[in-house]
Amino acid sequence: MTRRKKTRSLADKVQIRTGKRKDFKKWRHENPDQVTSTTRFTQKKRQQRKLQAARKMARQESGQQIAIHPGTSGSDTPERKDD
Repeated sequence: MTRRKKTRSLADKVQIRTGKRKDFKKWRHENPDQVTSTTRFTQKKRQQRKLQAARKMARQESGQQIAIHPGTSGSDTPERKDD
């Protein structure tokens, strides 16, 4: 009797909903309206985005100000008149 080769891939072993994992991926691709994220996941991601935005604002406020165009400001630019 021969020994079965051990495989590291679990793709063919996993059973999810409709059977094999590949079948589920196909079903999910064909039915995008039935596939939704859990409320816990969406709340977690929303919280992460809020924290990320807060950190970004803090970094921007704590950074040093640089004068990109030191001689001019937005209101002092001459307007061109095309007649």
